[in-house]
Amino acid sequence: MKVLVTGNAGFIGFHTAKALIERGDTVIGFDVVNDYYDRSIKEARLQVLEQAARKTNAGYEFVRANLADADVVNACFKDHKPDRVINLAAQAGVRYSLENPHAYVESNIVGFTNLLEACRHHATEHLTYASTSSVYGANTRMPFSEHEGVDHPLQFYAASKRANEQMAHAYSHLYRLPTTGLRFFTVYGPWGRPDMALFLFTRNILEGKPIKVFNHGNHTRDFTYIDDIVEGVIRTSDKIAEPDADWNSDNPDPATSNAPFRIFNIGNNAPVKLGEYIAAIEDALGMKAERELLPLQPGDVPDTFADVGELVEAVGYKPSTAVRDGVKAFVNWYREYYGV
Repeated sequence: MKVLVTGNAGFIGFHTAKALIERGDTVIGFDVVNDYYDRSIKEARLQVLEQAARKTNAGYEFVRANLADADVVNACFKDHKPDRVINLAAQAGVRYSLENPHAYVESNIVGFTNLLEACRHHATEHLTYASTSSVYGANTRMPFSEHEGVDHPLQFYAASKRANEQMAHAYSHLYRLPTTGLRFFTVYGPWGRPDMALFLFTRNILEGKPIKVFNHGNHTRDFTYIDDIVEGVIRTSDKIAEPDADWNSDNPDPATSNAPFRIFNIGNNAPVKLGEYIAAIEDALGMKAERELLPLQPGDVPDTFADVGELVEAVGYKPSTAVRDGVKAFVNWYREYYGV
């Protein structure tokens, strides 16, 4: 299989590309390698992918370019002719979307449009793309289900990812392009993003600095380990979306369609309070944190909790890594990577 993985210098894209390479697929990586966070960790991830390809003798090429450049995207499809596409390129970050919304339009809207058009014109057999649990926004019924409406995003990042889901449905309907959207729930693990809580907390605790604990540590998150996310991504990519024969336009199900379109949650299905998450980090480090307790930030939601029944039914898989195990794996990686 030849798979185009966008955002392969990013956290989830890197792990997904590596897993595909290791199972013998040919991977075309596509990433602009921007400076939203430290480029050095992105470059290090790219080096690991090169090493993995050499070790397994798998096909791997990397295109360093911007997904918002339609000509480059079209040229990539023309040159490489991918069978499938996994779109993990995005401008991420809830709080940054309050500061620089234009970055989200360029990457998440313009870039995704270019990808949809390329998939359409080059007869891609399946487009799998990252969405986010943030689309649930003001919803409070737990656990979050794909069958519930998601029309009240609380920040622009969530709005841009919800737009991706609706754009994908339009292309699935108009051009019969099979698309599957994956709503990720708080992904963490080795090689994680430096702007995420686990990375920030680990660094500050080791340096003896206080950590900022929003909502006084009382909100919950369905923390999902990176290996579990990757397994879900690859399994859903392998299962090409099909129309739902039982879909009813009088009572439309948001998660399916009479077009080849699906939406799945990928979460651990086991919410953990932020305070417990911090305790797991402290135990893994053997050090205590100095906590600066702060109110809930604008755009944040108090709780997340994934219903993964549809994922289990569709691909026979449920994330299961315990938070303490996943946090320990991250801390071990962090110590090794930074030599501390």
